[in-house]
Parts: sequence; structure tokens; C-alpha cells
Amino acid sequence: MTEQPGKTFDPSTFRDKPVSFVRRSGRMTDSQVRAWEESREAFLIEIEHGPAATSVAAGVTGDPAEIFGRDAELIVEVGSGQGHQIIAAATAHPEKNFLAVEVFRAGLARTVIRAADAGLTNLRLAEVNAPELLEHYLPEGSVSEIWVFFPDPWKKAKHHKRRLISADFARIAHRALQPGGVLRLGTDWQNYADHMRVVMDEAPGFERDFEGEWAERFEGRVLTAFENKGIAKGRDIRDLAYRRI
Repeated sequence: MTEQPGKTFDPSTFRDKPVSFVRRSGRMTDSQVRAWEESREAFLIEIEHGPAATSVAAGVTGDPAEIFGRDAELIVEVGSGQGHQIIAAATAHPEKNFLAVEVFRAGLARTVIRAADAGLTNLRLAEVNAPELLEHYLPEGSVSEIWVFFPDPWKKAKHHKRRLISADFARIAHRALQPGGVLRLGTDWQNYADHMRVVMDEAPGFERDFEGEWAERFEGRVLTAFENKGIAKGRDIRDLAYRRI
């Protein structure tokens, strides 16, 4: 990488682990820009970023009780997209707190619009890399469930090392989850489903929260565009659930 004039190249600013996203630029509509500017303060957690894009600055932490203004069960969705899943869940369960983690700002803006229209007070958004949020920002044992539905499968074999679900992510999820907490996974790519199951079956401190080959479809998951796309192409939808022991 070429150094920029006046700047010193620092290798530590570039990540050596898979991240929870593919960085994409998305053009927002005028209504999304307005919603982002007018309503984001009610939902977006302002987390100081480190030197890498969407990283969490060293030493920055957050207290869920202070963020939400109450003590309640906390559910974190990694890669919330346009917010369909987490908006539905937050609406159905006002007694729980929900945190959507996403870096695609157009998706966050759409989530803000829907959350404002629904009058939700139990939803917050974080524009950061999810593993860093789970490992460094949130207190240990503060999350009751982590949802990772339809993450990028990185279909080419040479890109499999970029997949989010890995032994290191299992370690991070174990730290964030409270005892008895659940990591829920879903994908429409069989190869990735097999990979997830192998990783999590071998992960220390977890046990299967299902019987048989695959978990039953999580009843709390709404039918999103990603899932519909997979179904339309004839793919099997695979669910997995692992409980922290």
C-alpha cells in the first residue's frame, strides 16, 4: 500500500482477522438522509472509532443499562442489513433490548426510518465491526443471544478464511454471552452451514441447543429478502443454535 503524503504507514491500523462485513458504499435517498440526520440520535450509539474503518477505539466500552436506560435481556444481531429482522423482534418483544450492528449506512438509515415509525424505544444501532464490539465494547457476559443470519458465505474456496464464523469468533461470542446464552446462526449455503457446524461443535464452552443434524427454523426469524432469494434458488435453509455452558 502506498503511503499518503505526510502520513506514516502503520501496519497495526489494518486488521488481520475476518470482519463482520464487506465494506460497501451505498447511495442514500433524500428521505434516508433526512431520517439519518433527524432521528439517528435516538437510536445510534456514538462509539469512538479506532484507526481502522468502523473499528472500536482502544479502551472504549459501553454499559447496556446506561445505553437503554434500563436493565433487560440484550439481543445482538450481527449484520442487521435494512433492519427487517430486528425491527420485527423489537416490536414483538418490548420487554427485551435489541442492538443492531451494521456498517452499511444506507441499511442503518432504513432501519432508523422503520424504528422511528414503529416508535421503538428498545432498539439501538451500532456502526462498528461486530467482533470488536462483542470483544471490547460490551461487558463480558452481558448478552443473552447473538444472531448471525445469512452472513457473507465467501463462496470461493480461497476466500473461506474470510468467513465470520470461526474459532476466534466462537471465542468472542463466548465472552459476550451470559451463561446459558445462545448463538443463533442461519445460512442458505450448505458448504457454509457445514463449516459453521464443525467450528461450533469444536468450540470450547458451547453445546448444541438442538437435536438431529440441524436446528429447527428459529421461530423468531422473519422471512427476509436474503432467505427468500435462497429459497427461490432451491437452496436449503440451515439453522444452528449453540448454548454457552
